Amino acid sequence: MRFTRSILLAAVLLANPVVSPVAAQTGGRPISSTTISLGTATPGGGFPLYGNAFAEVMNAADHSLTIVPRNTKGSNENIPLLEKGELDLALVAGEPAYEAFAGIGRTKVALKILTAIYSNPGMFVVRADSPYKTIHDLVGQRVAFGAKGSGLPILARYMLDGLGLKQDEDFKAIYLDRAGDGPAMVEDGRVAALWGAGIGWPGFAAVASSASGARFIGPSAEEITRIRAKHAFLKPLTVPAGSYPKQAEPIASLGSWSFVLTREDLPDDVAYRLAKTLHGAEVAFCKKLAQACETTAANTVAAAPKPELIHPGVMRYFREIGVVK
Repeated sequence: MRFTRSILLAAVLLANPVVSPVAAQTGGRPISSTTISLGTATPGGGFPLYGNAFAEVMNAADHSLTIVPRNTKGSNENIPLLEKGELDLALVAGEPAYEAFAGIGRTKVALKILTAIYSNPGMFVVRADSPYKTIHDLVGQRVAFGAKGSGLPILARYMLDGLGLKQDEDFKAIYLDRAGDGPAMVEDGRVAALWGAGIGWPGFAAVASSASGARFIGPSAEEITRIRAKHAFLKPLTVPAGSYPKQAEPIASLGSWSFVLTREDLPDDVAYRLAKTLHGAEVAFCKKLAQACETTAANTVAAAPKPELIHPGVMRYFREIGVVK
């Protein structure tokens, strides 16, 4: 939601004529200094986990901030909600962000990047006692490709396309109403595999912690080369050993970075304040959530497809701290 609707603003100002800190930073314009909406995704996935931790750390670091996470259907809903101004901030996976910024299948968006949040190496997880060991072993099988509206199915589509496979034709593809439903479906055999991405992703952690245990399936070195020959925007990423229970070896894969995006008209001084608060709390955020250790100013600069896609207010802060010139 925009920081506060005009009627509510009027009531607040009548009750308390003192201009708020953010209003002062934006030329005295009477906007809410504290309440900022943050779109995440369906319960049980990585975005709500990250978004809730993000809000807690930010609100604790700046007591005049109140970032309010909101469950949504995921990246594909978050983008239009930001465009309509119904969200101030939202988590968006790398592939939907790539398509939106490039205008693939739609008009280019004018949204901006607040921060890169974490990298998303994509892979499948199966029961440890299953016969499946390669991506091609899963052809023809029932596979849960993530929640409807999330970025996970889009990442899978690009990865499989690079191997000459079609998600909805070569697999019995299932799309979940809730991201958290996937692990139980692997455990009880309703699906052969669950597709996911990232380090510390809740779905992978749940399968790896189950009685059956887990086996992770990523692309081989030859498959990585083939995929990147067709979709070069996907980057080589590694899931370090020990990222999940009983995962003894690192897993090589491909993926991209997810972002917190802002609505187009988020004021520069508000974005500056958010960036300063976030990166001032990097250590606390990392201690709270392992995935958040990748949420750094340097990673944002490196992950952004183009520097001009980073919000101008964020870039002002980055120049102050020397991350960019």
